Formats: sequence, structure tokens, C-alpha cells
Amino acid sequence: MIRFNCDYSEGAHERILRKLMETNLEQTPGYGEDHYCEEAASIIQGLCKREDADVHFLVGGTQANMTVIASALRPHQGVVGAVSAHINVHETGSIEATGHKVLALASEDGKISAGQVETLYLEHIHDESFEHMVQPKMVYISNPTELGTIYTRAELEALYGVCRKYGLYLFVDGARLAYGLMAEGNDVDLPVLAANCDVFYIGGTKVGALFGEAVVILNQELKSDFRYHIKQRGGMLAKGRLLGIQFSELLRDGLYMELGRHADRLADRIRKACTDKGYPFLVYNTTNQVFPIMPDKVLKQWEGRFSYTHQGRVDDSHTAIRLCTSWITSEEHVDILVQDILACED
Repeated sequence: MIRFNCDYSEGAHERILRKLMETNLEQTPGYGEDHYCEEAASIIQGLCKREDADVHFLVGGTQANMTVIASALRPHQGVVGAVSAHINVHETGSIEATGHKVLALASEDGKISAGQVETLYLEHIHDESFEHMVQPKMVYISNPTELGTIYTRAELEALYGVCRKYGLYLFVDGARLAYGLMAEGNDVDLPVLAANCDVFYIGGTKVGALFGEAVVILNQELKSDFRYHIKQRGGMLAKGRLLGIQFSELLRDGLYMELGRHADRLADRIRKACTDKGYPFLVYNTTNQVFPIMPDKVLKQWEGRFSYTHQGRVDDSHTAIRLCTSWITSEEHVDILVQDILACED
């Protein structure tokens, strides 16, 4: 079985494992107060060109999303996101479990627009019953989105402009950030991202780390007492240096971006094979997630050979799927898949 169902099937980049072994018996303070976490935070501040940024390391994406959102919102407030947003469909109601509602907006490509956010906010404040409804206070987006699409600089700036106009926070989920930053057509880099949101995170779990996400807080209002929230939500690792080491290794000399470029390039090969074969896409993108609409006959032939994520039925004989490359996907595995796509009888 060759796995294309996700981008976290493997362990971690060998450089991380080597560094963890080298430092295994070193004694350091716990809970992220070690010099490795300090070094990683300094690297991130430099890459973002924001020395004022607070950087915190959490163990996973769900903990990062839940902690950031719950810490920012008061009990009567909710978070706005696309109907397909990870916090709305793939986190077992973790946001709602903290007492905050996810206010979902329609989206066909995983993205939401500044206009949608403005309309939702204005409809809320102009409703005579506004005090009886959840107040929108934060906007959540993923870049890349759940459907592999990316926000342009203009879209990001417009969203943040609306958020600032109406006093909303903008939170960017970067679980797959490297795959977005290195995608064809992308015009957003870390300094641009840091200048156009209140808080975001750099994903490690899906981009070469064993585990971990680096939360970067830019808005002063969101910085206070954040470590209390990390601890209370179960996201604080006692052996915090394990996170600092991983992010230092990933970010200090461009490895993170290199891994993202690798996955995107291989995904492009799969995307081209599907195009050459005449298979349409549920959503077209240029990141590491590919969403072809495949004949059921072909998928039947793949049983026991390739794994993928089922996205949904399209008609009586076709299914939309997701094929995912990762930071360590091999050329050989992609060769096998591409050859199969081009040669299969449908």
C-alpha cells in the first residue's frame, strides 16, 4: 500500500531526529523555557521581521486552534470561518466545547472573502435582536485551506482591513503553511502574513516535525496570560525543548521551505497526470493536496494499492478524492501513481 491519504504518515526529518539524539541527555528547564525554544522563537521573529511577536510552541493543531480561539474570545463571542474550515468539520466540536460557536460562511473553494465577513458583521449589529445572538469577534482562515487553495496578498490584506475596521481578530491556521508559501502563484511570505493578521501558526506536524505548531501572536491584546491558556487547554509540553529543537532545525536555514517545495512539485506531477487523462478536479489548487474526480472503476482497481481520502460522491459512477503529497513523499511512489493514472482503463 502506498499512502497518499495525508501528509503526516511518516515520522520526522532525519536532521530533527539527529539533533534530538545529540541533545537527549542534556538537562534543560521545562515547559518551553529552555534555550532551544528561545532560539526557535528568535528565528521566527527574524523571519517574520517582527521582533515584537510572541512565539509559543504547542503540541498539535487542534490544541493550537482551541487555545488561540478560547483565549481571545469572551463567553458571548464566536469565530467566523468557512463552512469547510477545519475547526468546523474536523475537530470534534472542540471550539464549541470551550463555549464558543463557529459561525460558518458558504464557500466553494475553502476561502472566505472580506465582503462576506463585512456582510455578516453588519447584519449582526443592525439586527434589533443582536444581543440575543452570538457576537462575531474573530475570523479564522487556513492558508492553505482544507481544499488546498491559498489566499493572495490582496485577499489577505482585504480581510485584515475589514477585521481592523470592525474590531475583529484575524487568526490564520498554518498547519500546512510551507506548502502554501512555496506554491505556484503564491505572493504571500512570512513578513506579509505577519503584517496582515493578529495571530497565526507555523505548522510542524504536517511539514517534517514529529509534532508541534509554533503560534505567533502579533496583537498585543492577545498576548497577555497566553501561557495560562496553553496549560489549561493541555497544550503545554513538559519537555518543551523537544518543540524548540524541531522548529530550530526546520527554520534556521530554509529547510521548512525546501520541504514545502518538494511536496508541491510532486503534487504538480499528479495534477498534470490527472489533467492529461481528462479527470476534472473538485477544486483546483497548486499546493500539496490534489482533488481529482475519479471513475469508481479506477478506484476499485486501487484497492490495496493506493490510499486516499474520500471527499464525496459526484454522480453514480464518479467520486471526488484527495491525494496528498508530503515533505518526504518519494519520486518513486509518485512515478508509480502517475503511471497508473495514465495507464488505467476507465
